[in-house]
Amino acid sequence: MTARNPHYRIDPFDLRLFAAVAEGHTITAGARAVHLSLAAASTRLQALERVVGAVLMQRAKTGVTLTDAGRTLLRHAGRLQREMEALHAGMAAHAHGVRSTVRLLCNTAAISEHLPPLLGPFLAAHADIDVELRELDSQDVLFAMRQERADLGIVADYVNTEGLATRPFRRDELVAVLPAAWVKGRARAIAFTELLAQPFVGLPAEAGLSRFLQARALQHGRGLHHRVQVQGFDAMLRLVADGVGVAVVPALTAARLAGPRVRVRRLSDAWAVRQLLLCFGELTPGAAALLDALVVQ
Repeated sequence: MTARNPHYRIDPFDLRLFAAVAEGHTITAGARAVHLSLAAASTRLQALERVVGAVLMQRAKTGVTLTDAGRTLLRHAGRLQREMEALHAGMAAHAHGVRSTVRLLCNTAAISEHLPPLLGPFLAAHADIDVELRELDSQDVLFAMRQERADLGIVADYVNTEGLATRPFRRDELVAVLPAAWVKGRARAIAFTELLAQPFVGLPAEAGLSRFLQARALQHGRGLHHRVQVQGFDAMLRLVADGVGVAVVPALTAARLAGPRVRVRRLSDAWAVRQLLLCFGELTPGAAALLDALVVQ
């Protein structure tokens, strides 16, 4: 195969044809799927191989088999097709009057407790604005903000927000929840290190709160022993009530979900009480409107 032409660009239609051939296992089936003649499809596939400078498929009477280069191209082709579909969907939304999407990144406490009662009224009052919401830990929120991959972020005040504008959002506290049968004596605040000797119930490893707690444990030379990790706080509190393990959750979550078989204890660690901050750079009109709705009045 001759070297690829560095000045030539791959036609998205050729990627669609190539994916159709791979799915149908024959050039005939691929050509039929994209409404081309067999001759035209064969010509375009040969041109595609010249462009990329590699053989993409082995041709035989029984059909085609992708080479390693072909499998690599197929992975990229699928991703590009999905992105194009998302692009078309996004532009269609604009055509139907949806003028902006605000990308909001936040930590676990914000997404589970503080934002739901604020987003509903905002979205109801702004039919022309969508909100793309994603959970990350505070450090990753800052990284994404500095890469301009979000419009607004909500972080805890222990991170360095230099280079971004900030506004106070809400005070937030993390508390320990324990099975009632495990708690003896009077109610008192406990240190996070006391919990590390116990099995934990937690959120998935990628959740912002899980990553934060794991980092705190590593500061003490320990890891968290999770008996189980589940998708939501409801399941966590039920498992704590059943005596599976302890957990650390936002105080608002504990107040909302802890039943009689769960004991809530404040954490004595300074990091357990934090101020959540809204951080942002240059704002679009939609992001500015959402910021106004979220800022503490």
